[in-house]
Amino acid sequence: MAILDILHFPDPRLRRRAAPLGAVDDALRRMLDDMLETMYAAKGVGLAATQVNIHLRMLVADVSDDRDQPLFLVNPEIIARDGLQESEEGCLSVPGFYEPVTRAEQIRVRALGRDGQPLELETDGLLAVCIQHEIDHLDGKLFVDYLSEIKRQRIRKKLIKSQRAAEPAGVAG
Repeated sequence: MAILDILHFPDPRLRRRAAPLGAVDDALRRMLDDMLETMYAAKGVGLAATQVNIHLRMLVADVSDDRDQPLFLVNPEIIARDGLQESEEGCLSVPGFYEPVTRAEQIRVRALGRDGQPLELETDGLLAVCIQHEIDHLDGKLFVDYLSEIKRQRIRKKLIKSQRAAEPAGVAG
């Protein structure tokens, strides 16, 4: 398994819509495993393929306290939503920022599992928020898109500034 590089906002590749997959094979399972390892290493609860520059409709999640309940969703689709909840969200692609976002309280999702078999999942709470957040990534949308333009631009400027500060200085030749 490998730790993948996570793209950071405002990288335009985060805006690319992910393509659906035909079938789950060993190569895809390896990608899912790499995504899970990357998510755990970054101390996240969810990761969409788009965030690691793989533009295919798949995501991983694990909201358990012991980090021992991984969920793999290929071609996830929300087929039902109920209620509303507001919760503070963060994102591995928008490091260091947490803002309140309103999403459905309960969802029903249809997808393929890691084994390639169809599954339906009904969930609420943190897992429902996480899945909605990750599916947004697959559609080229970030949680900052739910914020005001002023907040979004402030976050964008701070992230660009911190990315520039982290880059190694050029060598004069």
